[in-house]
Amino acid sequence: MSPIETQINQLKAETVKMFNLLIRQVSKSQEAMLDFDKDLSREVIVIEDHVNSFELKLDRDCENLLALYNPLAIDLRLVLAVLKINSNLERIGDIASGIAKFVIRYDKNFDERIIERASIMPMFKTCLLMLHEVKDAFEKEDTQISRKVFKQDEFLDEINKNAIKSLTEHVQKHPEDLEQAFYMMAIILKLERVGDQIKNIAEEIIFYIEAKVLKHTPKKQEKK
Repeated sequence: MSPIETQINQLKAETVKMFNLLIRQVSKSQEAMLDFDKDLSREVIVIEDHVNSFELKLDRDCENLLALYNPLAIDLRLVLAVLKINSNLERIGDIASGIAKFVIRYDKNFDERIIERASIMPMFKTCLLMLHEVKDAFEKEDTQISRKVFKQDEFLDEINKNAIKSLTEHVQKHPEDLEQAFYMMAIILKLERVGDQIKNIAEEIIFYIEAKVLKHTPKKQEKK
């Protein structure tokens, strides 16, 4: 194995570790919110420090690989894709940490009725599924797996679109839940942004494997 092949394989392995770290963080933020666990929320925030450190390490690894080995073709696309994927993953970490901070800040358990009405758990479940799929797509270099997340992102967008109406109807019946409704809306917006970041990752995987930039592709073709 040549030196550049060794470095490329190491970069892939480190990126998979970053994926695993983010899956763990998002999963724990879901659990912390559902159980209203402030200690677990603090753990999520601690994980964010690890995510930030890992992001810097991956960036340096990419910069060193570019400077020392002058990669070409698919190897170059991998390095460029990892730089963007790394940034997207770090942003997802910020969002998970932000949700954990809501749990720490609020002084009583979130009502299960409003969590259900807001469709928070289906959003978490979908975000985690999407994260697992883009990680799988990256490891297997499988763009068909990457393309699955586009439809799932539409599901998150639909929940976000209907959230104001759904929560308004709940508050009309339960005005005592007004403050919680604001928190739920904020969490919905954060999870919708997680979906956007994962969609960006899927696009970068497709760029890496197929040398195709989806931002320049009509949406109908993008979903094929």
